[in-house]
Amino acid sequence: MEWKDEGIVLAVRRHGESSAIAELLTATRGRSLGLVRGGRSRQMRPVLQPGNIVLATWRARLEEHLGNFALEPLELKAGLLIGEAMRLAALTTLTTEAQMLPEREPHPRLYAAMRVMLDALENEDTWPALLVRWEMGLLDELGFGLDLARCAATGTSDDLVYVSPKTGRAVSRAAGQGYHDRLLLLPAFLMGVEVKTPGLADVIDGLKLTGYFLDRHVFGPRGINAPESRHWIVAHLSAR
Repeated sequence: MEWKDEGIVLAVRRHGESSAIAELLTATRGRSLGLVRGGRSRQMRPVLQPGNIVLATWRARLEEHLGNFALEPLELKAGLLIGEAMRLAALTTLTTEAQMLPEREPHPRLYAAMRVMLDALENEDTWPALLVRWEMGLLDELGFGLDLARCAATGTSDDLVYVSPKTGRAVSRAAGQGYHDRLLLLPAFLMGVEVKTPGLADVIDGLKLTGYFLDRHVFGPRGINAPESRHWIVAHLSAR
């Protein structure tokens, strides 16, 4: 069996003395793993870095086998981020969160969003808000999407400024009066409101919002913590 697809390197671990097992998020086949023979060679090490975009050819006798990857570099994104702490933290967060996706299940919209995020990492005014949107998409793809269409209490679609931590549904300003300290803030840029560049406070609120539900539905049930790089990003942005 054989297939070929574009993919983003998520993680690499050594296998034996000279090979490696690469984990990719591919455009049409989802999260996929394969053995890269000679993956620890001087030639392949720069290719097998998280965030790099490759053309992957996967071969195996049976579909359920681990299979072998032959990888060709397309865009070596990782090398452009060396020495840039915030960008590296964003890349680490992105690739770690993508590993939460089920194996071999296609998520083309999330893949496309990840490509946009990778392209935006050089612009610190842009990528934090895109990270929030990426995490919203991840929650949705995993079956835990937030319901932001209308107020959970009144049914109105106007002036939605909160999210219930219990239900993941939006709450209007009026309905949230008296309960605002128990609710999560809903930034306007997640509501389809046209905002050229979301403000820092809104981005932080967005990261707190997605972080809460990622911990509740994704990391917590697996008995793991959110990436330390993600905590570092929130702390760094909050200190500005």
